[in-house]
Order: sequence, then structure tokens, then C-alpha cells
Amino acid sequence: MEKLLIIAPLVFGYILDLIIGDPDNWPHPVRVFGNAIAAGDKLLNKNSSRFLKGMLLSTSLCLLTFFFFYFSNIILLNINPWLFIAVSSVWVWYGLANNALITEGRNVFLALEKEGLEAGRKQLSRIVGRDTSQLNAQQIRIAVFETMSENLSDGVIAPLFFYAIGGVPAMMVYKTINTLDSMIGYRSDKYEQFGKFAARLDDIANFIPARITALLMVLVTVNYRGLQFVFKYGNRHKSPNSGYPESALAGILDCRFGGSNVYHGNWVDKPFIGENDRIIEPGEIRKVIVINHKSCFLMVMIILGYFLTENNIW
Repeated sequence: MEKLLIIAPLVFGYILDLIIGDPDNWPHPVRVFGNAIAAGDKLLNKNSSRFLKGMLLSTSLCLLTFFFFYFSNIILLNINPWLFIAVSSVWVWYGLANNALITEGRNVFLALEKEGLEAGRKQLSRIVGRDTSQLNAQQIRIAVFETMSENLSDGVIAPLFFYAIGGVPAMMVYKTINTLDSMIGYRSDKYEQFGKFAARLDDIANFIPARITALLMVLVTVNYRGLQFVFKYGNRHKSPNSGYPESALAGILDCRFGGSNVYHGNWVDKPFIGENDRIIEPGEIRKVIVINHKSCFLMVMIILGYFLTENNIW
């Protein structure tokens, strides 16, 4: 029964994400995290000692998240193991973002092809932090692929990795860290100090998952040029993690990612990943979608295989 309590939520949560995704306007714990972060930002991000205040906000929210889900698990197990499985499956579903990521990427390509450049820019602005107002069609497609590879790590592989380490509590703490980074982890006048701790915490949390993601992408495509790109370009990115899955995908597609852009009003210099500045074709989105699906599936299978063969769980 112990193994079933771990394996069943993973399987059911994965299936729910695969079928339902993340419908707009549905309740979601990340929105709760976001509201708490916004409230903390408004209350604390002012005057002096902003780094310490940002650290206090980040650590407090992570601890609150962990203890909420940890004690919820205990209560649910005491009530009924099957209730625990049902609720945990929903949390795993909420923790995964593979379907939503793929849907958003596909929608950008569809908007660009069917409605034109402005529609593509607008749709892209939903999923990237960069200024999309001046991007051409090639830059839009590259931005989609960069985001899909980076968020395959952040939104899919990393949550699964933390679930394997510590179940739903660890998975949701990771989601809290990732939400903190996405909201306050910027190098701007407002967040340079207040969000620095959150940004570094996110870097640490994603260090291993980003490299696992790159390896999974290479394995599911059996394209070892992707591995060559990982070793050549992975550490050239400004982020200590994002360059690895981006390099893997650039190598698999034999194209060039990167280049400088405007992010949240600031010009950010980014190195190029790859040398083949070829035109990205509209149909290539299907190949990237398959890579994301296969990578997610392989990660789930690896975790299941580990738990099915391991005698001691956690």
C-alpha cells in the first residue's frame, strides 16, 4: 500500500495533466502563491533592508507551503488512504504544466500563421518576459522554442524531480520557489535587492532538473548533436540553468537560439546558442511538442521504475 500511495498520484496526476491541462479561470495553488507573493511585495518591498525582507518573504512562504501540504497529507492518510490518493493526484496535476506549455506554444504558432505578425506577438507575450512588440516571425518562433525548452525543465521535469524526492510537499515548495522567481526575481530597480534571494533559490532548485531535462531531450530524440550543444553552449547562458535545455533543443533542431532582447524594460545581452541561423519552419512546432511529451513521459517512467524497485520510500 505504501508504494501505491506514491505511485498512484503520480500516474493519475500525469494523466489529468495530459487530458485536461490547466484551464483558464480554474482554481490553482500557483494563483494562491502568486497572491501571497504580491501581498508580501506590496507590504515589504520598500525602504531599507530589502534583501533581508525578500529573504524573509521567500523562506516564510516556502516553509508555510511545506507544512501545509505535509500536515494535510497526515490528516488525509488518517481519514482514508484512497482519499489521500485522490487529493494527491489533484496536487500532482496542478504541479505539472506540460499540457499548458504545449498548448501555449502551439497557440503562438497558430496565431502567427492564421492571423499574422501582431497576433503572434500578442500571443507570445502571454508566455515570455521579453518585449514582443518588435519581433519578426523568425524571432517569435525562436522565442517559443526557447520558452518550451526552458519551461520543460521549470514546469515539468523539476516538479516531477521534487515529487520523487519528497512527494507533494516538496513538489509544491518547488512551485512556490518558481513562482517567487517569476514574480520578483528580476534585475530591476524595484527587485534587484528584494528578489535576489528568490532568484538564487530558484537557481539552486533548478540546477539538477535543468541538466536532467537536457539529457532526457537528447535520449528521446537519439540526437547526440543536442548533447554536443549542451557541453558547448550550456554554460554560456546568463542563467546557470536555462542554457542546458535550450542548448539541447537548438542542437536537436540544428538552429540558433539566443541573442539580446528587452526584458521588463531592460536591455539584456544574451549569447547565441548555435551557429546555424536558419529559418524555423511553422511545422517544426509539432516536433518540439513530441519532444516535450516524450521527455515528460520518460521522466514519469524513470520515477515509477525507481519506486517500484526501491524497498524504502523516502
